[in-house]
Formats: sequence, structure tokens, C-alpha cells
Amino acid sequence: MAAPGRAGSPAAAEEEPPLGLDSLVEEAAAAAAASAGFRLTAVRREPAVRLQHGVSGLEPLAWSEDHRVSVSTARSIAVLEQLSDVHGGGQEMVIHRTAVPAPAAACYLKVGPKKEVAECREKFSSSMDPTVSQTFMLDRVFNPEGKSLPPMRGFKYSSWSPLGCDANGRCLLAALTMDNRLTIHANLNRLQWVQLVDLTEIYGERLYEASYKLSKADTPRGELEDFAEFQRRHSMQTPVRMEWSGICTTQQVKHNNECRDVGSVLLAVLFENSNIAVWQFQLPFLGKESITSCNTIESGISSPSVLSWWEYEHNNRKMSGLIVGSAFGPVKILPVNLKAVKGYFTLRQPVVLWQEMDQLPVHSIKCIPLYHPYQKCSCSLVVAARGSYVFWCLLLISKAGLNVHNSHVTGLHSLPIVSMTADKQNGTVYTCSSDGKVRQLIPIFTDVALKFEHQLIKLSEVFGSVRTHGIAVSPCGAYLAVITTEGMTNGLHPVNKNYQVQFVTLKTFEEAAAQLLESSVQNLFRQVDLTDLVRWKILKEKHIPQFLQEALDKKIESCGSTYFWRFKLFLLRILYQSMQKAPSEVMWKPSHEDTKIMISDSPGMGSTEDDQEEGTSKRASKQSLCDTGKGMDIDDTADDSLPQSSEIGGHEPMEEKLLEVQAQIEAVEMHLTREHMKRVLGEVYLHTWITENTSIPTRGVCDFLMSDDGYEDRTARVLIGHILKKMNKQTFPEHCSLCKEILPFTDRKQAVCSNGHIWLRCFLTYQSCQSLVYRRCLLHDSIARHPTPEDPEWIKRLLQGPCTFCDSPVF
Repeated sequence: MAAPGRAGSPAAAEEEPPLGLDSLVEEAAAAAAASAGFRLTAVRREPAVRLQHGVSGLEPLAWSEDHRVSVSTARSIAVLEQLSDVHGGGQEMVIHRTAVPAPAAACYLKVGPKKEVAECREKFSSSMDPTVSQTFMLDRVFNPEGKSLPPMRGFKYSSWSPLGCDANGRCLLAALTMDNRLTIHANLNRLQWVQLVDLTEIYGERLYEASYKLSKADTPRGELEDFAEFQRRHSMQTPVRMEWSGICTTQQVKHNNECRDVGSVLLAVLFENSNIAVWQFQLPFLGKESITSCNTIESGISSPSVLSWWEYEHNNRKMSGLIVGSAFGPVKILPVNLKAVKGYFTLRQPVVLWQEMDQLPVHSIKCIPLYHPYQKCSCSLVVAARGSYVFWCLLLISKAGLNVHNSHVTGLHSLPIVSMTADKQNGTVYTCSSDGKVRQLIPIFTDVALKFEHQLIKLSEVFGSVRTHGIAVSPCGAYLAVITTEGMTNGLHPVNKNYQVQFVTLKTFEEAAAQLLESSVQNLFRQVDLTDLVRWKILKEKHIPQFLQEALDKKIESCGSTYFWRFKLFLLRILYQSMQKAPSEVMWKPSHEDTKIMISDSPGMGSTEDDQEEGTSKRASKQSLCDTGKGMDIDDTADDSLPQSSEIGGHEPMEEKLLEVQAQIEAVEMHLTREHMKRVLGEVYLHTWITENTSIPTRGVCDFLMSDDGYEDRTARVLIGHILKKMNKQTFPEHCSLCKEILPFTDRKQAVCSNGHIWLRCFLTYQSCQSLVYRRCLLHDSIARHPTPEDPEWIKRLLQGPCTFCDSPVF
């Protein structure tokens, strides 16, 4: 084990300098970074999102796996969803903004019957003993409304669940208010957040029914009239932090005694009295009925401040535990016994990672799974922010047991670390202090343990003079979100504070493109931050780089995965938008010109060629006001640049290019449609009997695939032959619900009957959606119908799939 307190790298092996030597430390760190041979160039990414209220709580910024940024403020949680828009030509990052409002009523913890609690509150507030009355009146847990004190509004902390936990397969948001109310929210219709459950209320009821004893063997405590007992009952249900685990699998016994695997997720809640409640939820989480169990663990740590999940996989066996940090300094891992969880194991006893009571509070803990290149096994890197230092601990399991290497990285900041985040894909850690300085720490493995190479990122060089309040890194490490306010100007503090969420790039376009091509996820929606960098590059340069085209074509030829076809479709759509001409005027602004004069200007004559070109460009462009004029780049070459409006006939080559790109888009969309049709037909063949009718227009899909003579796919033809034999000359056509006429399957997007009634088709099952309510893709690519109770399980599984064009979820 490394000596406690020693630095993890030679560049960080010096003692923490006094405040006056801050510049010297920065120069030394910069020289060490330069000698290490790596350099990070942070570039500002527009737009900067201004917050309506000031931030609140510790670690106010969090970035979810489905690319939503939550910001804890004094009145609500602002949620910023990053989208990779394929229908607009603006170069700015596209952000969809929603909010989770703070509850209007104050939260009073349940510590006994209402009448008895009211009597005790009156007794303690009017007590002649000042140690009782003053403590009671000033404690905001007892008095969340505060009366003469400012109200406890806002949020203390927020935490995102893993991807795939709500009804739409997205992330849940656990929110902790300043008055200690813990709730779980879901965004089911994109425009509104819904509170699914109030865990504080449920936990209070459980404690009340158990007489505020953790187990039956506990000895009964004092009465509520005792002030110490009154404090104990509050502290045992006052949340400090909460964190989600990864999705695990449980076994559920059906009525016929068959077992089926059911997904579940755990939420660990750390309380003020050092107890930890571990909630188990069945997925998808719908509300109170999805709560499976709640177990309480005694951590034994005094003054707990933070926790995190430790999840380790060794030889296909998953181990889990909870890492708890104290405000006094110690850090340890607690075993978590997950009963009935398939393939999960835990520790036999707690493992102490740092035991010194050095009065350096643990502010934040991150656990990063890595692979050790020298030991040839998986390992866990635990990093914790303690004051201005970073404590790290490397955990790996060998034949000798659990090996623990720990140390500290010093010389990073002259002020305490206010926020820390980590890129779990490569183990890079980012820390920041309030003076606008961010450190990037890259772990480098050695024969024994590891060391850190770190580099300073001065946000003042990107945003100007700013103060930082929190940072968060995007899921794929492409962006860093920062909460900033104005810094000092000429030695003076700003009069007003304007809180903003700003973004800087951490990767280049080449790095993002390479990561997308070599991705093991193969899902564009889960890599929105990377695709946004690619989108930004194409919109600026108005062409797809040659190396990316060639590499993508090779990938398509070698493996033929539909992921690369979707990636190609994404690139073509962005290229199409980049070639669109920016509108000459604001589209929403009403025209003040007299229409009569416009008509009289050209009596008996058609519109001129310039007017036609202008009208075409206006109809084709879908840019918003903020995007107007930003799609042009004067540095482009003659082949790729847009023609000037003064050129006679110059629009013809551009129109030809647009038609060519549009034809390529339609060809790729048709290929993806055919591949999904084959999958749907495969499901139909596996799950239907002879001459069985389903809601899927099977015969229409078969005829549509066979209608193109140029489509040569032996697999599809063999599959269609088997299905037609099973259908036994039955057609099972669809009928219009308005006129009962047959709906022919001639178009993959819509169905039109002989009387002209038009119905859109579900892109997941290709059934015509003949109802007023249906779902739509996140990027408005396609629509899908809602599942019905009559649908078999295999059709419901099909309807749970993402968009076949952009991998986005369907709402």
C-alpha cells in the first residue's frame, strides 16, 4: 500500500503551497503537462443558458446518461436537454429547457402523532432552558418555514438514475429539497415533470409503524417529550445525499411457478445519523407500487457527508458496496447485501480506505471502473475531493484478495475544491475551485498502482473573468458544463450575480468522429455529445471531411451494421441543412409591404427567377431566429460555398447538389426501412401460427419488399417465402376506420384509401395509426402507435424500440 498522504504523481509530489505561491504552482503544473506530451484546448460552445435563480446546495450540476443537465437552484431544478438537431442549420447547441418546481408547502418530518408533536413543539419553543429553546428555534430541520428566518426553498442535491428506468426507457431524477423532502420525478411527455413518489413521507410512515426502531431487537428509546429523542427521530430521517446504483437483475416467480428476470435499480439514501436506507425499485419505475423493498444499514461513520456506489466486476461476478465519506475525513466501503439479486455479491466486512480524522471534509466521491493493463484485470478507481486535495484509492482483486493502494494528489488548487466530475469511459477526473480554475487529471497506470498527469484549464481565457460554482462532464466526455457568475473586474466584485450554464469542448472533431466509428454502444442517441461536435464541424465547413466518409464506407462494407447506416444518414442530413440558403428575413416577422402593390408590379407575368429562388430557400429553411445568418462561412472553397444572390444562374449547381444529397438520404432511409421490415417479419414468423392474423400488415410488408426488382436480398426472399406459406394465401388487409375501404401498402410512411383518407404508419410495426393519439420520435423523425392490452408480448417489445433512423426514444 502506498504511504498515506503522498502524491500520486511526481508532478504533484510537493506540499500544498500557501496562497501567495499560487502562480508558481500553476507554472510548474503547466510545465509538467507540457513535458507529458498532451495538451487540452478548451473551446467555448454557444449558447450560454442564463438561470432564473441562484444555484443552491452542494454539487448543483449533474449530467445524465440521456444527455440532460440538471441545475439545482433556489426555486426549481432547471433541466437542459441536449439535442442533436437534424432539421435546423444553426451552429449553436440545441437545448430543450424544462424545470422541476420546488414544492410550495414546507416539509415536516413525521416524528410522532400530530397532536403530540404539536404539544412538544410548543413545549420546546417556550422552554426556560435556553439550550433547548434556542436549539429548537434555530434548527431548520425542526422549523423549515422559519417564520422570521428566510424560507428553506430550493434544492440541496439531485441525482440521475441509469438509462432505462422510467416508462420511456430514460433516466429518473431524484431530488432533495432544502427542507429535506426526497422525491423521484420522471419526464414522461417531454414538457412536464411528474412526481412519482415522495420517499420522505413513505420512510417516515415506516419508522412510525416500527416505533422508530431499526430492528425488533432494539431497546425502546425515550418519549417524544424528551428533547434528545425528538432530535434523534429527526436525524434518522434527514437525508444528506442519495445515489443510484446500476441496473441489476432480479428473479420474479410467476403464478405458474416459472421464474422470469426483472430489472431493478437501487437508490441509497444517506441520513444525518449515519444510517443508509437502500430502496429497491422494479423497472420500469411507475410509482409507489414499483417499490420492492427498503433496508436500513448502519454505517457507523460520524458526521457523514457523501456516499457513492462501488460496483466491481471480476470473473463475471458482480460485487457491490457503498463508499461513505465523513466531514471529519475518514472514507470506507460498506457491504450491501442484495438478496434475490441475480449474480451479485458483496464484501464480507467494511473496508477502510482512509482512517485519519484530519478534519478535511469529504466533499465528493466518484468511483470509476477501469482495466489494469499490467495486472490484466479490472479495477476500481475511487477519487474523493477533500479540501483542496484529491484523495485516490485503487482497488483490485487478485488471488491474494482485495488490494488497496491509496494516496493524495496535492498542488491542484489554492482554494477548496467546490465541484468534481469524472469521465467514466477513460477515467479522466475534473476538479474546479471557485476562482475559475479547472484541473484535468488523467490516471496513468504503473507496475504497482497509478499516477496522475494533470493540466490547468483557465476558464478566464474562455469566458473572461468568472467564478465557478459547479462542473459536470458529458456522458462521452465531449463537453464540460460549468456554472459561472461574473468575476472581479479591476479588483471590484460585480454588483449583481447572473448565474449561467456555459459549455466548453473537451474533444476535437477528429476525436469525436473516431470514437463514433469505434463505438461499442452503437447508438447515436447515447452519444449525442459526440454527434453534436460532428454536426458543428459540418455546419461550419459545409462538407463532410473526406477521411470520415472513407472510414464510414469501409465500416459499412466490412460489417454492414445498421448503426453505421444511421450514422451516414445523420451526416447526410446535416450536410443537407448546411447547404440550405439562410433566409433573407425573419420568418416569423409579419411583412409590412402592401400586397396590392406587389401584385400590380407584375401584371400578367409569372414570378422572376430570383423570386422563385428566394421562395424556395424560404420554404426549405427551418432555422429559428437565433440561427439566422449563422450558417454561412466566408472561408469555404468555391465548390462547397453557397452561391451569392447576385449570380445569374448560380443557384442551379447548388440545387443539383441538394437534389443529389436528398436522393442519398432517401436511399439510406429506404435501406434502414428494409432492414427493420426484415426484423419485423422475423418476429412475425417466430411468434405466429398458421393463418394467424395480427395487427401487423404482414402481406403488405412482404409485397413492399418484393416490389423493387433491384432489391436483391436472399435472406429477405427466403423469409418472405416461409411467411407466405404460413399465411396460406390469406392477405389480412387493413381497412380504413372511416369508410371501411382497403388500405393498400404502397408507402412506408402513410396509408391512403381509395376515398383519400390518409393515415400515418407506425414505423415500428408498419400498422396504420387510425387514432387521434400516437407517439413521436424525439427528433420528430417518425411516429409510433401506443401498445394496447390486446397486443401480445412480442408486439409490445417491438413498440418499445427506438427510432430506426436516429436511435431516439419515442414519446
